Amino acid sequence: MSETIKSRTFLVTGAGSGFGNAIARAALAAGHRVIGAVRREEDARAIEALDTSRAGAILLDVTREDLVDGVIDHAIERFGPIDVLVNSAGYGHEGVLEESPLGEMRRQFDVNVFGAVAVIKAVLPQMRARRYGRIINITSMAGQIGLPGIAYYTASKYALEGLSEVLAREVVPFGIKVTALAPGSFRTDWAGRSMIRSPRQIADYDALFDPIRKARSDKSGRQNGDPARAAQVVVDLVAMEDPPVHLLLGSDALGLVEPALKARLDEVRKWEGVTRSTDFS
Repeated sequence: MSETIKSRTFLVTGAGSGFGNAIARAALAAGHRVIGAVRREEDARAIEALDTSRAGAILLDVTREDLVDGVIDHAIERFGPIDVLVNSAGYGHEGVLEESPLGEMRRQFDVNVFGAVAVIKAVLPQMRARRYGRIINITSMAGQIGLPGIAYYTASKYALEGLSEVLAREVVPFGIKVTALAPGSFRTDWAGRSMIRSPRQIADYDALFDPIRKARSDKSGRQNGDPARAAQVVVDLVAMEDPPVHLLLGSDALGLVEPALKARLDEVRKWEGVTRSTDFS
């Protein structure tokens, strides 16, 4: 069931490209107002050019925790209360765990997790005060299934999925709804210029990982998922009275995650005796 359709103000991080840009465009097409959070002046100008009356832009590096609150407060003063936050800023890291520097994991979490949380914390007070809000965190199917070769990215998206579920339970009394949106493979730059790749070093992993890296590179730009259709789902979620807390996007996500969840449940049942054996008797 949907709410009465009305214009909302969206704050979309990572609005300069990929899902963020597609979501900004879809929200404007649906009659909403959009604040696009970007890191570059040229991207800010491009967002503002989409609609001179309903599109604005702010410069925001989500990893600058010391600046996020001030930038968001200024955006609210300039554009008014934020009804919908879409956390789309993020990137992918590819590499076998043993070969990947630990600093790359810290960087991955700084953007994909800590950056998202910093923006949520900056936006929540005014949502809570008004007893209305929608928070949509763009996660990944990799946040629900372990995929070899993207351990750091997978870990960051598992974290964002878990955070979203907890947050949804904490803020529901205030009229705020949270959705973790988990896309499969879509035609964005995620596997192209937006991905950081650790160099190969250990030959023992060649047989497992080299085909994975090649397949991902070859598929880039030819994925089955349509970002514009995913963006429309985001717009539709905002109008729902009872949106899902977790939502997969893309047939490949469904095809991989559903059997993985079943296998996990089967494993829980297989080891139920051991699980129960640790209780006081």
